Parts: sequence; C-alpha cells; structure tokens
Amino acid sequence: MSRPVVALTFDAGASNEGVAPILATLKREGVPATFFLTGDFVDDFPASARAMAAYGPVGNHTYHHPDLTTLSDSRVRTEIRSAASRIRTVTGHDPQPLFRFPFGAMDAHRISVVNDECYVPFRWTVDTLGWKGTTGGQSVDTVVSRVISQARRGEIVLMHVGAHPTDHSTLDADALGRVITELRARGYSFTTLASIVG
Repeated sequence: MSRPVVALTFDAGASNEGVAPILATLKREGVPATFFLTGDFVDDFPASARAMAAYGPVGNHTYHHPDLTTLSDSRVRTEIRSAASRIRTVTGHDPQPLFRFPFGAMDAHRISVVNDECYVPFRWTVDTLGWKGTTGGQSVDTVVSRVISQARRGEIVLMHVGAHPTDHSTLDADALGRVITELRARGYSFTTLASIVG
C-alpha cells in the first residue's frame, strides 16, 4: 500500500521575505513543493521567482490577484495570459496547467474559462492562516496545529512566501520545518501538484 502524500503549496503575491528560508528548509529536508506566482510578484521579485521556479513547479496566480468572479471573461483571460507570459519570460518555466484562483474565489463559469485556457485550478484542503500574522492572532504553533489537525491523504496545504504587511512576521516560513517533521512522523510523504496532473 502506498504511503499517504501531502502537497505543500506556496502562494507568492505580495512580498518575498519568506522565500529564502522556505527554499532552504525544503532543500535541507528534500521536500518538493509547488509555487503559485502572480505577475506582480514576478515583476517585483524576479530573482525570487526564478529561485522558486528552479526548485519546483510554478503555477499561474493571475497578474494582479483580483477576485475573478467580479471580472468579465475577457478580463479573466487577460489576467491569466499576461501572468503566464511574464512568468515564462522571467523564469523560463511555463505555469500551465497549474492555476490557483486569488482568494479561492471561483464559480463554475470562471472555472470553465480557466479550463479553456488549458489550466487545472487547485484550491487547498487547509489554509495555515499564517498570512494573518501575529497581529491576527496566529503563531508558529497555530500554523503547525492547523496542518497536522487536518492531515489526511491528498492534503493540499496553502502557505504564503510573504511577510505580514504590518507585523512583518513570516509564520509559514518559520513553521515549515516543524510541519514537515510532524507530517513525516505520521507517515506522510510529499508530492507536487504537477505530479498529480501528470
């Protein structure tokens, strides 16, 4: 019987303070991960975008991170295509077929538009809430607890590479080592979303 697997995923849309420690932890532990990049992030932090793309699969997280359910079909396509072009130009990696809706906001129609652009949208099964920062009542302990309490086969963990905009905490980066250790202790191994879609 195969071991249960977890996919660690990281959204990159704001700042890059957590990128270096996240990549260092993943490399040290030999754990794969998937990264969803916005075009804005790639513009602001091209070296970080290239470093993530060199480590693992990158996906499309739109250009400006809007709520796609509020946009017309043509604007949705523009967000997707412009982000893809920027990601390819800067990193040399094609984000297809991986896509993540900003805020997780989606509906059946927008999913069909995304599919028509040859993408598979991925949500998550657990959000660490590390993005809320220490001022939002979160801590390394709460991040680890949320992931472990919801651990199951096929778990998709949502984390972020940026720092909180006001308290500057990087809780997901700080908790990552413990998350990996705790999941392994429970018999989990790790995979990328790209391996799921082949």
